[in-house]
Parts: sequence; C-alpha cells; structure tokens
Amino acid sequence: MNGIKVLIGLILVLVAGLAATGYVSATPSASFHEVNGEVFDEWGVCRTRAFGEDGFYQVSEIGFRPVIVFESLGEGADLAYNLGKQMTEKYADRVQRAEAIFRFVRDRVSYATDVDQFRCEEFAQNADELAMAISQDGISYGDCEDSAVLLAVMYKGAGYRSAIAIGDGHTVALVYLPDYKRATMFFKLGGELGWVWAEATGRNNSLGAVPREFIDARLAAYEVSAEPIVSAKIPTALPAAAIQTGGGTSAQPFPFFGIIGLLWFMSLFRRRRRPRRTRR
Repeated sequence: MNGIKVLIGLILVLVAGLAATGYVSATPSASFHEVNGEVFDEWGVCRTRAFGEDGFYQVSEIGFRPVIVFESLGEGADLAYNLGKQMTEKYADRVQRAEAIFRFVRDRVSYATDVDQFRCEEFAQNADELAMAISQDGISYGDCEDSAVLLAVMYKGAGYRSAIAIGDGHTVALVYLPDYKRATMFFKLGGELGWVWAEATGRNNSLGAVPREFIDARLAAYEVSAEPIVSAKIPTALPAAAIQTGGGTSAQPFPFFGIIGLLWFMSLFRRRRRPRRTRR
C-alpha cells in the first residue's frame, strides 16, 4: 500500500508539470509503474535504485553506466538538450557559455532530498523532468545526481563533452574544458587531461572548484553520449585522477573494484548527502 501511495504521488507531481507545459515527449511521467515496490519508467529504467542492469546508473561490481542520461540524448533529446543548445546562441565564447550553463543549473535546481520530495530513499529524475519544472516554475528541486544529469545533458546540447563522476556517496558532472583557467585542478579521464569539476548543489559553488575531500578521493567517471537505453554489459569504470594546477602532481589511479568495489559502489546511493559549499 505504501508503495502504491509513493507511485501515485510521483505521478501527480510530475504529470502536473506535463499537463501545464504540453511537452508530452519530454518525460516518461505518465508511464511510471511499480514492480515489487520499485518504480520504473517507460524505458524500463528503475528510478529508485542505482545498481543492477536496470538501475538508473547500472552500477555493478566493475563499474557503472548512467543510463538515465541517455533518456535525454539522441532521439530523446528535448527540453534539457535544447536549453544547452540555446546557450550557443547567447554565448559565442566557450568559457563564458560553460560558466553560464553551470550557473543556470546551480541557480535553478534547489537542493531537496528524495525523502522530502518523493517520500522514498532514492528517486532519480531525468534531465527533461528537471527542465520542464524550470520552464514552468522557474525552479526545480533535486539532489546531487539530478543536478549532475541535467548539467551533463545541457553541456552536450551546447557542444561540449561531458561525463558523470561518482565517489563516496556523491555524484557530479565533469565537462571537458582544458583551457579553463579558473579550475582549481583538472581531472584526467581515460588518460586525457582537461576535465573540469562541475558541482551545482551549493549556491556558492563555481565551475571548476573541487571540494577538498574529493581531491584525493576514489572517483570513477563515464563520458556520456547518445547510447541505447537498454540493459547492457557494464564496462569497467575509468578512474578519474585529479591533477593540481600550478605544477602539482597527479593523484595515482588505484584498483578499487572487485569485492570491495562492489560493496562501495552499491552503498553510494544509499547514503544521501546535503549540498556542499566549496571553500573559496
């Protein structure tokens, strides 16, 4: 009975925005369904669980694949992607555009836990659901993975490469911007240096500012692109190593998969974090 109440509540909250704006293809809000107490969308992606082949991040013992991002790319590109695309018309300069996208998400996605918003421990929103709320009310609500997913999609729409990074119960977006001089450090992903930290869950955060606790932390990242929204063999995640600017040294990649990695990954989204403010 409680599961049914949660499902009805989710549908009412999200369908209200769907009816008001008329963007019928932007979200699967009208097609949520419950299976064994978990909520799935019309693509068969479980919104209340990050791990497993049908989880929204498809977390496994060796890596992850943020499948929920793909709901708003390729053939599914809609509101969020077009918001990013519109930024190319407003900002010809790539650095200014990247900062504008970051501020857009930071200032329009107000932090809210899934418990407070959806009455369940975990519920991931796709980028178009957040974009729809913004287009209707000027603001949306979400936690760290919601902001990261929206950033990743908008950056793709604006012509950047973007990635999702996870570590210690937290998730952020990365954007490839190797010439960005305001970054406190760059990240190396797949041997390629130039990835910039984009964490929009703190009102005082800025693009490229990395919280101290994540400088030498265990991180894994996945560069996003338009991919099929299906269960798939999960590739081994790439460690994201931080590189300090100004002559600093690289944080060494480390083997964290296997049994320990499985336990670590599967605990990531069972612990919710409040928004952090990056020290300036």
